[in-house]
Amino acid sequence: MSAQRKDDHVRLAIEQQAVRSGINQFDEVSFVHHALAGVDRPQVSLGTTFAGISWQVPLYINAMTGGTARTGVINRGLATAARETGVPLASGSVHAYLKDPTCADTFRVLRQENPRGFVMANVNATASVADTRRAIDLLEADALQIHVNTAQETAMPEGDRSFGSWVSQIEKITAAVDLPVIVKEVGNGLSRETVLTLRQLGVRVADLGGRGGTDFARIENGRRPLGDYAFLHDWGQSTAACLLDAQGTGLPVLASGGVRHPLDAARALALGASGVGASGVFLRTLLDGGVEALIAQITNWLDQLAALQTMLGARTPAELASKDLLIHGTLRSFCADRDIDTGRLARRTRSADALHDSTGRAR
Repeated sequence: MSAQRKDDHVRLAIEQQAVRSGINQFDEVSFVHHALAGVDRPQVSLGTTFAGISWQVPLYINAMTGGTARTGVINRGLATAARETGVPLASGSVHAYLKDPTCADTFRVLRQENPRGFVMANVNATASVADTRRAIDLLEADALQIHVNTAQETAMPEGDRSFGSWVSQIEKITAAVDLPVIVKEVGNGLSRETVLTLRQLGVRVADLGGRGGTDFARIENGRRPLGDYAFLHDWGQSTAACLLDAQGTGLPVLASGGVRHPLDAARALALGASGVGASGVFLRTLLDGGVEALIAQITNWLDQLAALQTMLGARTPAELASKDLLIHGTLRSFCADRDIDTGRLARRTRSADALHDSTGRAR
């Protein structure tokens, strides 16, 4: 059943990519255009550093799949693209391997094809410390992802129904492993309150995993004979909303969920993300066009992101977080309800200018 479920996930995720619905709140974030703000392209770097982690680019391939022959082929393609473009890569949940070690190669290929890349192992919040270490060893991982997914589990016919131990288990895992621990949602978002809790647990990074990309509650409902959990479709907060909500928490955040193109990546970085992940859009390219098409897509994204930084005057991805942003529509209403000052975001360069006198020296 588990193997079939993994293949079903791929099929249903691709169907979602083909038919998008609803508002993507990244479209409700826009940069204030300053015509003389640009810098020279050679001055621009894509490198990002956070929580003691250094990546040469701020883009990563986020957790997808593994556990079957078909998903092993997919993972080989993803790892090859990561190796050729230098982007970090996360495995899909290794739960299938922990239950059935015979499928180890469908995950291990991520390291075999990408021996010097940054690889993240992915486990669920109920994994034991011993199983977590098995997952890390399997991939010779550089970091650990713990995914949280109550909405998916609720819609899943065979899903978990006991979530009360997740906080204590995350704390145990975080204390027991020597790698940076990243807690990620699978598409419903992490609220400010959740991010603050993760910080208290010792988690190093939060991957906000907001609404707008692959909807796993919708996928699991599609596997139900009656499809009777449709009310969980589009549950949670968007990635853009989560980024706004998480500002000032003191915990580095990654942005994934609903990232469609380099402008969305730039928006996420400007909203405070240290890195930006994508899954569904890359999976569709891989399945439709093969590894070379995915390599070309990622290469193009990185080039266009550097072009956006050049135009906006951001020498690094981190500098995008000082650029002026306008928040519109439903996202602005979210900010009003959550007491988030959108006016401050629109005036960030004025605040920076106020720190310097007319000679350019800091006051």
